[in-house]
Amino acid sequence: MPKQSVPFTELKQYIPEGSFEDVLYYLQHYKVQLTVTRQRQTILGDYRHAHGGLHHRISVNGNLNKYSFLITLLHELAHLFTYERYGHRVQAHGREWKNEFGKILVQFLAKEIFPPDISHTLEKSVQNPAASSCSDEKLLRVLKNYDPVKNGHVMVEQLPVGSLFRIKGNRIFKQGVKIRKRYKCLEIATNKWYLFSGVYEVELVSGEGNIGYLSLSQ
Repeated sequence: MPKQSVPFTELKQYIPEGSFEDVLYYLQHYKVQLTVTRQRQTILGDYRHAHGGLHHRISVNGNLNKYSFLITLLHELAHLFTYERYGHRVQAHGREWKNEFGKILVQFLAKEIFPPDISHTLEKSVQNPAASSCSDEKLLRVLKNYDPVKNGHVMVEQLPVGSLFRIKGNRIFKQGVKIRKRYKCLEIATNKWYLFSGVYEVELVSGEGNIGYLSLSQ
């Protein structure tokens, strides 16, 4: 499924009420080409700077809930602001980007667009935002509360040891114990161990959970 161009008039369906006018201002002022794309496993959004006659380009995963979509869009707009000021002279997620992202988050937090739990989590991260919502487990955990309910889908941390779960590619794993911040899980087909974030969303293999327990050796 290719990327889908999104007319600005249709943007309201992707973002929370009360955020459209400000978002529209930035997109029009900086001549941003915004696209909504299919779900991507490793990124929620992407920014590419203007060059060679092309406008600034931002893409955001279309499967995100409205709050996740807005936060991801603001994340990418912060990259645009950083590029406009510094070009390629700074790190992608360095202090300059963190400053720009923090400022735009404060602006939208002041509008009381987000539910209290999301606002509280964002306020804690304003001074030092994570490079990705995917890597901010506290924020990701709160945002998942607003995802549509998907039968059979859970986070890794919600599974008991020994449960079987499936990820993309029809790969099946057995849940293991937590090691520091990750869960050590065994891929059934290859007998290899992998580490999963506790907030990684997986599909529970029905009727096959709790089949024994793992004995893990370090």
